[in-house]
Amino acid sequence: MEKKYKIQKNPFVVPTTDGKLIQEHWGNSTGNAQISIAHMVAPPHWSEPHQTPEFDEFTIIMRGKKQFEIDGETIVLEAGQSILIQKGARIRYSNPFEEECEYLAICLPAFSMDLVNREE
Repeated sequence: MEKKYKIQKNPFVVPTTDGKLIQEHWGNSTGNAQISIAHMVAPPHWSEPHQTPEFDEFTIIMRGKKQFEIDGETIVLEAGQSILIQKGARIRYSNPFEEECEYLAICLPAFSMDLVNREE
């Protein structure tokens, strides 16, 4: 009988050039385009360009703080807080603080470069 579960022991480490650690546990790297679940650590003073994703993104802050610029509004979340950002919002993620930020990101459907629509 086939098992009704899968254990992820070796998440896919997404190559980055900005010092951010991205470990995708489930998502396109595991053949699942419906959801992505990633563990991330953003170093101090890290940021990404603005983007307008075609997916909903849930973020749960585990340690540190993370700044979100969502449709022109700036929000800062701390450990123990979470947020849902709906697809179509113009967003910029950053960690302008002195300590790294550890968080989980869940995207529906799964994160992909084709759906994130990052600005140059």
